[in-house]
Amino acid sequence: MSRRYTREHEWISLERGGVAAIGITNYAQDQLGDVVFVELPAVGKKLAKGDEAAVVESVKAASEVYAPVAGEVVAVNDAIGGDPGVVNRSPEADGWFVKLKVANPADIDQLMDQSAYDAFVKTATS
Repeated sequence: MSRRYTREHEWISLERGGVAAIGITNYAQDQLGDVVFVELPAVGKKLAKGDEAAVVESVKAASEVYAPVAGEVVAVNDAIGGDPGVVNRSPEADGWFVKLKVANPADIDQLMDQSAYDAFVKTATS
């Protein structure tokens, strides 16, 4: 499945077994500036759509990362806890925050695809 996006600039990518990786977009990390701290949830935490999944602190501000869909946290990216700059260097690959066992994978289809997200960002920046 292709990657999907939210209006809050999170991305989600469904992997095998109904597990999805979640992170922030390149646009979001660019707006934040240098990421200096990441707070990740506990494995096993259940999240509803829109719940706070993580907190990102940058030199500019602190910002929440929201769950694009409901699910249970099955993994967190410990690498970004030790090196938050990974979020800046590789926001849409190595800089993922959490992996969720998605409650309803069909919910992902309700989110924006790449072209819709690109158009959304373009209107936000013009």
